[in-house]
Amino acid sequence: MSESDPKQRLKELEARIAAAKGAKEDKPHQEEHYSQAQQGWRMVIEMVSGLGIGFGIGYGLDAVFGTQPFLMVLFTLLGFAAGVNVMMRTAKEFQTKQLANQAGENERDRHGDGS
Repeated sequence: MSESDPKQRLKELEARIAAAKGAKEDKPHQEEHYSQAQQGWRMVIEMVSGLGIGFGIGYGLDAVFGTQPFLMVLFTLLGFAAGVNVMMRTAKEFQTKQLANQAGENERDRHGDGS
């Protein structure tokens, strides 16, 4: 094989990769709806898991130290606060992604690149 053959094959491969990247289809609106529902369920699960973990730790410490509802209530409230904190970070992450997508769409519309 000659020296130019691998280079030619590499160029062909790069061209096929570029064509495959350019052939991306836009997601239908229905898939976005499911994506929003998945995001909502993720936030609910984060909240409930924070409550559950806090309750479990508090109940376990109450059983060990014999301080019946005191530590359970305290750690349940701490778990609630942790769940809200994680939920707010997740919401901020989703908001940042959504704003970036909107900015990209506006930029394409302004330059006429969109369909």
